[in-house]
Amino acid sequence: MATNEIKVSWKENMAFEAEVNGHKLMLDATEEVGGENRGPRPKPLMLTALAGCTGMDVISILRKMRVEVDDFNVIVSGDLTDEHPKQYFKMNVIYEFKGSDLPLEKLKKAVSLSEERYCGVSAMYKKVIELTSEIKILD
Repeated sequence: MATNEIKVSWKENMAFEAEVNGHKLMLDATEEVGGENRGPRPKPLMLTALAGCTGMDVISILRKMRVEVDDFNVIVSGDLTDEHPKQYFKMNVIYEFKGSDLPLEKLKKAVSLSEERYCGVSAMYKKVIELTSEIKILD
């Protein structure tokens, strides 16, 4: 069993610095709540984790399928509850592909494999929130 660990150090006001895989990341709050907006808030990083995890899976799988894409984006939106503690109760993932003659069935298979088998972030989130997704092929 593998264990991951990060350390988040308080810097000042509402700013914290995290070191993740040897990379430093500043977290901060908005000015309205005592921060200086020097970095992202923690909850949106949950969306980033999902987008990065599934995006890396999809690209890796498509390469193995010998499918070349010209451009690829993953857009994740999350709906927060109105009451505290505010938390995501639903996330939607949009997979945007650009390329010529992209095989839709292979795109669907790559996305499905990521969502159902490989993406650990997706697997964990599915246990507590509703996850939906869609594929778009852009001109």
